[in-house]
Amino acid sequence: MKKLLIMLTPAAILFSAAPFATAQESQTSSSPTVDMAKGLSEWDKIYAVFSHPRCADCHVADDRPRWSGAHYGATRVHAFNVQRGTDESGFGNPGLRCTTCHFSSNSNALHGPPGAEGWHLAPAEMAWFGKSSAEICAQIKDPARNGNRKLADVALHVRDDKLVAWGWAPGSDREPAPGSAEATYQAIENWMAAGSPCPMP
Repeated sequence: MKKLLIMLTPAAILFSAAPFATAQESQTSSSPTVDMAKGLSEWDKIYAVFSHPRCADCHVADDRPRWSGAHYGATRVHAFNVQRGTDESGFGNPGLRCTTCHFSSNSNALHGPPGAEGWHLAPAEMAWFGKSSAEICAQIKDPARNGNRKLADVALHVRDDKLVAWGWAPGSDREPAPGSAEATYQAIENWMAAGSPCPMP
């Protein structure tokens, strides 16, 4: 009987320790703590870019890009009846594609057409023109409304996409988006590291 008890003891100890180990494991594998102060500070930098006319004017819900910014005065709908396109491509309607006027580089003429590779409207599900900081923040975190991207992919898109890069080099008569592609990429990375908090609606 003594022998049997001695043999059972290690197994009993192992069995009784299992719930403790599982509890410890679940604590260490849980998501990182959200740092609201740091996260919201980084989000403010991101929002300043996403809501800027160089970015937001083509992130529209009604298929009509906008002209806005300090040198335009009031916000206006793009002239010439420019629209997203009946094929939902964002490249415009047949006979009036965006690339009819928007080439791969900026026009040198004052108020001439800006240009970058693949000029087109953002997909309709990525529309955030006129939305609040809280609304855009929630949208960026939602793959159904951010181009089916993880946040790390959003950061890379901002850093590497040539059309997005135009926002920081829009031509001499246009106000560029604040910061740079690299700085915005880093802000997104920092925001993610802080738990990606959103401001209150």
